[in-house]
Amino acid sequence: MTDIKQKGVVAAGHRLTAEAAAGVLRDGGHAADAAIAALAMACVCEPVLASPGGGGFAMLRDAQSGKIELVDFFPQTPQQRRMTGTDGVIEVHADFGTATQMFHVGPATVATPGFIAGIEIMNEWGAGASLADLFAPAINAARTGIHVTPYQHFLSNVVQSILTATPAARDLYAPGGRMVAAGELFRNPGLADALEIMAADGFANSSIGQAFAEGQNGRGHLREKDLADYRAVVRDPIMIGCGDCRISLNPLPAASGVLIAHGLDRLADTRPVSTADALKRTDLARRRANGDMASLLDLPIRQRGTTHISVIDSAGNACAVTVSNGEGNGELVERYGFMPNNILGEEDVNPHGAEDWPTDIRLASMMCPAIIETGDGGIAALGSGGSNRIRSAMLQVISRISLDGSALTDAVEAPRMHVENDHLDFEDQFSGDDRKTIADAFPDHRAWPEPNMFFGGVHAVSLSADGKYDGAGDRRRDGIALVVE
Repeated sequence: MTDIKQKGVVAAGHRLTAEAAAGVLRDGGHAADAAIAALAMACVCEPVLASPGGGGFAMLRDAQSGKIELVDFFPQTPQQRRMTGTDGVIEVHADFGTATQMFHVGPATVATPGFIAGIEIMNEWGAGASLADLFAPAINAARTGIHVTPYQHFLSNVVQSILTATPAARDLYAPGGRMVAAGELFRNPGLADALEIMAADGFANSSIGQAFAEGQNGRGHLREKDLADYRAVVRDPIMIGCGDCRISLNPLPAASGVLIAHGLDRLADTRPVSTADALKRTDLARRRANGDMASLLDLPIRQRGTTHISVIDSAGNACAVTVSNGEGNGELVERYGFMPNNILGEEDVNPHGAEDWPTDIRLASMMCPAIIETGDGGIAALGSGGSNRIRSAMLQVISRISLDGSALTDAVEAPRMHVENDHLDFEDQFSGDDRKTIADAFPDHRAWPEPNMFFGGVHAVSLSADGKYDGAGDRRRDGIALVVE
């Protein structure tokens, strides 16, 4: 029986995000509603990763029935191409310090967002708390201001060229000509207004949807009809066995669950050499599909900046939700303090040019919120950001929990590796023998001296069969876990 002093657990990529969920749990709220409060807060304090202009996936488990479903609220390609060639597309470069990376932003890079549509389905799954109440902490934080963390400041500097691409965005994110520094107060009253409106009137049929569509007029592909026709889709997850556990993974059209299931099926144990081999086999399967799972699924794959939230409530309901806004398209939605996504402008979606994306389809993704049910009746909810490294991070954490029975913190903090095109990246904290074995197996390798955000950020929570809560926020991405009492 669950300890009556404990009311749940949350893990997320920012303390304020986690605290928003914890507030709902403290009041006896449902895991899905707690995740909604956290998502709204993430838009305030993790704006590079979360936005009402993006989308994502939520894996939900009902404690009473044991039913698990995946809510797909990822962006959809526009129904028509209204621009030709690269009109409405701007090339910018992000500065990672040792290297730069090209991105495409602008009005013609925007796909139909699903963020609010997904939240509405999650709210139906939950206890039905009003969105006004669930959004209230985020609205207050946006108005009064939040102190920028060093990690969020780092991310903002990486994509500074996007956050300052237009005068309105520059005024918000770099007032006075410089990015808001770590420790300084960041206010976003426009986002507070937007959250209030969306809580009352939704997205497509509100003034937010109207402003979103007007920003596309003559400049992008979306129309009001795209917003009105968008629907979040509820899907049955991929379910596989691993050890004595049952794992629920993101199904098609997402590529992530297929790849993780492929790797777990080929993993005999969690020794580094076995894991590296499973990652290699999975990458080979991906490459045999013309180097990208998109060709196997006949869908383009979206796989960049993401954040994740995991929640289990006092009744044992669970929610794992991962969201993304790409990097943002460089523009603000009128005066409302958030950016639309730039998902059509990413090369992994649109490798052949701005005119080649398929119309009116749900985009695929490497994001993979997941739920683990252990043989003794325990549960865990987890997920990760990290681009195409999500599949590797999730495989390694899931296998350590399912095959080794590792505690969450141990599973999340263990050194990671990733294989891509026969090249191995690994965190250089393996023992001498294990390090030599994997390095010999992959002559083309790179050792990272410390744990790094490159290898994802798995935020995980669990409820054991004897009623004990646990959580692990991945330090690679400034994660935090809170057990709520």
